[in-house]
Amino acid sequence: MRLLPRQEKFFSSFLGQVHLITEASGILYEAVKEGNSHLSRAAARIQQLEHEGDEIIHDIFTRLNQTFITPLDPEDIHALSSSLDDVLDGIEDAAYRMVAYRLDPIPPTVVELCEVVRDCAKALERAFEKLDKDEKLLDDCIEVNRLEDYADLLVRRAVAELFQQEKDPIALIKHKEIYEFLEATTDRCEDVADVLQNVVVKNS
Repeated sequence: MRLLPRQEKFFSSFLGQVHLITEASGILYEAVKEGNSHLSRAAARIQQLEHEGDEIIHDIFTRLNQTFITPLDPEDIHALSSSLDDVLDGIEDAAYRMVAYRLDPIPPTVVELCEVVRDCAKALERAFEKLDKDEKLLDDCIEVNRLEDYADLLVRRAVAELFQQEKDPIALIKHKEIYEFLEATTDRCEDVADVLQNVVVKNS
């Protein structure tokens, strides 16, 4: 039994959101690998993607208020869309702060955390594509959980090193905040995976 009928537009909107997340996370990862000089352009593009995501979620909420029979419980549609929007917001927030704080050079931990965010996005994208095909998606959700655990461990280690090695308190605050923003974004990815798993169980 298909969870989200093809005639409904909600599913295509979810896919639209997750594709934006994958694109934004990829842009951020490539930018931090290249260095500070690439961040401003990347942040501007990510901001555009975030605006596109706002349009999608607005369309979902409008349609939700106008649709009497929905393919999923309205609260589940709202939760999925909102949690996806939170991920895109997190990526945009992190990119903005990296530009504002003028990190140069980009710390290796930031590069690795951006890679983890990108990998979370790819796992979520696979999960939503499998949902469309009525295939099992638990492994992809578990992968998001694993990546979030790794990001948490990475940030704890990096923050401990900051307090041991960084003598400039302003630099310490900047680095710590960016680490935590990126880790929080993986938390938001995990929230999406959790909601998705609950939806699948509820409708199985």
